[in-house]
Amino acid sequence: MPEVIFPGPEGRLEGRFAPPPRPRAPVAMILHPHPQAMGTMNNRIVQALYQTFARRGFATLRFNFRGVGKSQGVFDNGVGELSDAASALDWVQSFHPEAQQTWVAGVSFGAWIGMQLLMRRPEVRGWISIAPPANMYDFSFLAPCPASGIVIQGEADEVVTPPAVQKLVDKLRTQRHITVHHDTIPGANHFFEHEMPQLMASVDKYLDFRLDPSCPIK
Repeated sequence: MPEVIFPGPEGRLEGRFAPPPRPRAPVAMILHPHPQAMGTMNNRIVQALYQTFARRGFATLRFNFRGVGKSQGVFDNGVGELSDAASALDWVQSFHPEAQQTWVAGVSFGAWIGMQLLMRRPEVRGWISIAPPANMYDFSFLAPCPASGIVIQGEADEVVTPPAVQKLVDKLRTQRHITVHHDTIPGANHFFEHEMPQLMASVDKYLDFRLDPSCPIK
């Protein structure tokens, strides 16, 4: 997993990148939890998502938002971090423009940023949002949500309340032409401390479904 440094809006951004293994390989970008709550690209859920997509033949990027690790700049309450994510996707596309599809996966704060990116980037055709902070941030920008994806939530999440996430999912499901899956992991808290196997099994099951050529969701 080679270290990469690429230009962001406020200076250099630090990442890890699994290059495309073949022409037209799909792209996946993984977004980490809140920078002011010790969130980095080395978060174990972020790393597990990165490995899962890379193993499936995606050109896969995880990176540190501004002010984290070797990334330059300072925390910007989500505004700048969304620009960082857009720049990161631009960087991958600059030398891999023929990608057949693009996916975004985010954890907590990263899920909020990732879902905002959906609204800006029509090439994103799939998304995974793990513990999206629906009780902390406004998700009303998803009107309508432009792509199908999955929300995965811990049943015992003490940070992001399950009812708030359920309300978000219910709202997304009223939109036509997309399909929103929702998995709840029994007993799991916000960090999936003891339920990583169950979390990643949910991710893999969804990717098996979406990446099957016969999948009805395009």
